[in-house]
Amino acid sequence: MSSQSAALPRSAGARFWKELLFQIVCIAILAGALLILALLLTSVVVDGLSRLGWEFLTGYPSRFPERAGVLPAVVGTLYVMLLTAFFSFPVGVGAAIYLEEYAEKGGFGLGWFSRLIDINIANLAGVPSIIYGLLGLAIFVRFMALGRSLLAGALTLALLVLPVIIIGCREALRTVPDSIREASYALGATRWQTIRHQVLPMALSGILTSTILGLSRAIGETAPLITIGAITYVAFVPDSLLSPFTVLPIQIFNWVSRPQAGFHANAAAAIAVLLPMLILMNAIAILLRNRYQKRHSQ
Repeated sequence: MSSQSAALPRSAGARFWKELLFQIVCIAILAGALLILALLLTSVVVDGLSRLGWEFLTGYPSRFPERAGVLPAVVGTLYVMLLTAFFSFPVGVGAAIYLEEYAEKGGFGLGWFSRLIDINIANLAGVPSIIYGLLGLAIFVRFMALGRSLLAGALTLALLVLPVIIIGCREALRTVPDSIREASYALGATRWQTIRHQVLPMALSGILTSTILGLSRAIGETAPLITIGAITYVAFVPDSLLSPFTVLPIQIFNWVSRPQAGFHANAAAAIAVLLPMLILMNAIAILLRNRYQKRHSQ
C-alpha cells in the first residue's frame, strides 16, 4: 500500500514536469515566431521610411522611383475589398444557413446532395488561388464580358473567400444549442423566425470572425488579379465598376521585380501602407463583432 502511495506522487510529479516542459516549448515557439515577424516589420519600415509621406500616398506611379506614389493602388484596394465583402458576405452566410439549417435537417431526399456540396466546399477551401484567377478569367472577363475591371476582380476574390466564409459560418451556427431552436419552435415561431431572431444573433460573432479571415486572405492576393489582367501600372483612380484597376499587392510585386533600389524602397513603403489597412479592416470587424456580442449578451 505504501509503495502504491509513493508511486502516485512520483507519477504526478513527472506529469507536472512534462506539462511544464511542453508549455515552455510552446511559449518559445510563439516568441520565436513573434520575433521573426517583428524583425520583418522593422526591416520593412526602415527600408521604406524614407519614402513614406503625403506625396507618396497621394502620388501616381512613375518611371522615376522618387516621384512614384500609391494612390491608384490604395483606392483600388479599398474598392475591391468593399465589393468583395458586398458579394461574398450575403452569399456565404446564406449558403451556410441553407446547408446548416435547411438542407441537413429538412430532408426531401436530398441528403446525398448536401453531402456532395459539403465535400466540394471543403475541397475548394484548399484550391490554389491561381485556379480562381483562371476561373474568373473564363467566367467574368470573357463569358460575362466584364473585361479586366474592378467588378471582375471583386467577383473573382469573392469566389476565393466564399469557401472560408461558408465553413466558418457553419461552424458558428453549430455552436448555437439546439435547445434554443426547440424553445423558439415551442413558442410558435417559424424556422426562419427562429433563425433570424435566435440563431443568427448568437452566431454573429463567429460569422464576423470567418468573414474577417476570408477578407484578410483576399486583401493580400496577387495571383488571381494578375491572371484576370489587373494592370500593374495605373496612372488614374478607378471611377466606375468597369474601370481598369490595380491593388497594393500588385503594385508591390511590380516594384520588387524592378532592378532599381529606389523601387525596392517604394515596395517597402507600400507594404507599410498595406499592413495598417489590413489591421484597420480587422479592427473595424472585431469592434462590430464585440458590439453585437455585448448587445446579445445583455
